Amino acid sequence: MNMQTTIPSSPASGQTSVTLLGLPTDIGASRLGAAMGPDALRVAQLAPALQKLGVAVHDLGNLAGPANPRGERDAQGMRNLSEGLAWSRIAHDAVWQALQQKQLPILLGGDHTLAIGSISAVARHCRASGKRLRVLWLDAHSDCNTPANSPSGNLHGMPVASLCGLGPAALAALSGSTPAVPASAFCQVGLRSVDPSEKHMIRELGLEVYDMRAIDELGMREVMRRALAGLADPEGTDIHLHLSFDVDFLDPDIAPGTGTPVRGGPNYREAQLCMEMIADTGRLASLDIVELNPALDLHNQTAELVVDLVQSLFGQSILMRPGEDTLIQP
Repeated sequence: MNMQTTIPSSPASGQTSVTLLGLPTDIGASRLGAAMGPDALRVAQLAPALQKLGVAVHDLGNLAGPANPRGERDAQGMRNLSEGLAWSRIAHDAVWQALQQKQLPILLGGDHTLAIGSISAVARHCRASGKRLRVLWLDAHSDCNTPANSPSGNLHGMPVASLCGLGPAALAALSGSTPAVPASAFCQVGLRSVDPSEKHMIRELGLEVYDMRAIDELGMREVMRRALAGLADPEGTDIHLHLSFDVDFLDPDIAPGTGTPVRGGPNYREAQLCMEMIADTGRLASLDIVELNPALDLHNQTAELVVDLVQSLFGQSILMRPGEDTLIQP
């Protein structure tokens, strides 16, 4: 009997080379442990899983930065701002360098504060290259707090507001332009824990949001169809799709290893469909994986699930897709 082996022609983004950037910090989170996220993903064999799909992987290891001082709120209502700014600059510079080298950067967090740095670098790259940026934000939380209205003062609740120019000035200006990203570039999927002040902020900014009620009513397929609409620009504009994937986007029944779990998130198949539809666009050009907390996990199962989902994001499929080659082996 002949055995068919499917060989992907390329990852979903059309690029064949990625750079893994470990940023081991929980500087912006309320619970310790996300600093171990990058190593948990490596233990779960992220690089070999991508290599099996024909992706060239360059792992730069874990980058160094300031320790977590577990500080109290400052006069502006924030915790660990100077350290968070330092880590955001590290993330910015690393992602910027990878993009300049025509690599697809995969930021391994670490808490979601790091997205301020990574997306600032992506925004700067898009301005320099004339590309249109689309940010897909998969998260249980909107992360639209500002220092004035944050209940906790934790920076990982402020990245969207900061990127839209409404957060701490130093963080908002990392890309060299304020705001770094227009609110119209964002699409948030999976929200189910939103502070009262954030509800007003979402309306003020005009963010495109599909909360869990929308997913319940429309189904994940329709939500993702809407979220990804327009990526095939009829005028030929080059589009850069950035995915910021917070592990707490997933239901904690399947992904317990995160510091801010919220019941009622997407299940396994919904999450897989989400990743598969992103892969189908062929537009993915940069990726954050954040808020994985191995200290709260069970036998690294959340990291292994994330690796499984990332494989789908880079083109792994049940059946052959158009453009894939098949080898017949005896």
